[in-house]
Order: sequence, then structure tokens, then C-alpha cells
Amino acid sequence: MPSDWNTGVIEEFRANGGKVAGPFDGALLLLLHTTGARTGQEHVTPVMYRPVGDGYAVFASKAGAPSNPDWYHNLVANPSCLAEIGTQTVPLTARVAGGEERDRIWTAHKSANPGFAEYEKKTTRQIPVVILEPAG
Repeated sequence: MPSDWNTGVIEEFRANGGKVAGPFDGALLLLLHTTGARTGQEHVTPVMYRPVGDGYAVFASKAGAPSNPDWYHNLVANPSCLAEIGTQTVPLTARVAGGEERDRIWTAHKSANPGFAEYEKKTTRQIPVVILEPAG
């Protein structure tokens, strides 16, 4: 069950200062805290990221599923979020990248992480790129 798997990743991330082994060994990983679009409850999801300016790009791939992940819908409804990066927790504001910005970031991420190109082939939807920028 994915939530159990995520729980293990979150525990390992926090126990090792942001480092996780297995499929995420060496990957840039953050713990994204979102507010539920329907429930208003906090959710924590491990996601890979790419540094972009003074913020971070995250990718709503959901492993190539036909729908966007819940965290994406949460950020669209409630753009204020937190991210645990290494041992720090930072307040951020989310926005969905579009056009050339999205294409440039997505192409670079797929090049560095070929699994994301495979996710793209599995789905007919455009995988959203979300920029997390320092709040305030």
C-alpha cells in the first residue's frame, strides 16, 4: 500500500537527515507538506525535486497514472505549503509552471532522471511541473 511505503520513506528521510536508500538513493528528495483540498488536513508526501532559482520544482507524475496525484490537487487549492529539505523545514508557495518554463524544467528533469520519461510515455496527460518558491 503506497501510504505504508511513503511512511517508511518519511521515517528514513527524517532519521538520516534527508537521505534515503533504495530507489531514492542519491536522489534529491523532499517531504512536501500540503493541506488537503477537501479535508483541510495536513498530508506529507516524499517527492523528488529539482532546484530552480531560489526554489524547487516538483513533478506530478504519479508514476504515469492517468490522474494527477492528490498532493497536486492540494497545492492548486492551497498553494501555501512546507517542505522538509535535508534537516530544514521551509515555508513555500506553489505555482504551476507553464509554457517554455515548464518544458525547459521538465526536459532537464527527464534527462537527469530517465524514469520520469517512462512515466510520461505511460500517460496521455501532460505531467504538471510545480514550482515551490520561498513564501513571503
